[in-house]
Amino acid sequence: MKPTAAIIQKIETYHELGETIAAAEYLIEVYAIKHPNFKGFELREKAKPEYVLMTTEGTFGQPQIIRIPENTFEFELVLMLNLIAHEMIHVAQKVVPNQYPDRNEREWQAYYEMLFHKTYPQVPNVKEHHILFFGNKAFEYYNRMENGGALQQKYAEQKAEVEKLLATLKKKQS
Repeated sequence: MKPTAAIIQKIETYHELGETIAAAEYLIEVYAIKHPNFKGFELREKAKPEYVLMTTEGTFGQPQIIRIPENTFEFELVLMLNLIAHEMIHVAQKVVPNQYPDRNEREWQAYYEMLFHKTYPQVPNVKEHHILFFGNKAFEYYNRMENGGALQQKYAEQKAEVEKLLATLKKKQS
């Protein structure tokens, strides 16, 4: 992989030229997070610092697009890379119709990836406060699953991993 400074410089150049999609395409190639079901990026409205929205769109079983804010690369690169990886998990989930019909399960899997990088190990970790935020988001979706139901049981070990990670970070902060 290229040195981080070189990657950042290339992304900044694309950003200055208004080439947001080219920058995103470059990132998924450099970090090897492109899924075969991925159709491409499309732009959406600008994001605000407190809320960056990216979405995966398309019919289940068909190639998917990821919509990213036109100002994506005004924000911290590692955070944006993690958000794109989150969406690429959704791209993979939508290969087969009804493979993951439950939105809570899909979101749990995508947030879990942001915390542990099991599918995309080359994606760097976000800052600790973002890890706490994403861990709490993961729990929101876990808690929306049927209490004690099949999905919660399926992800019980992962839940324990997330609990341990968050407890360690919270202890570190105190």
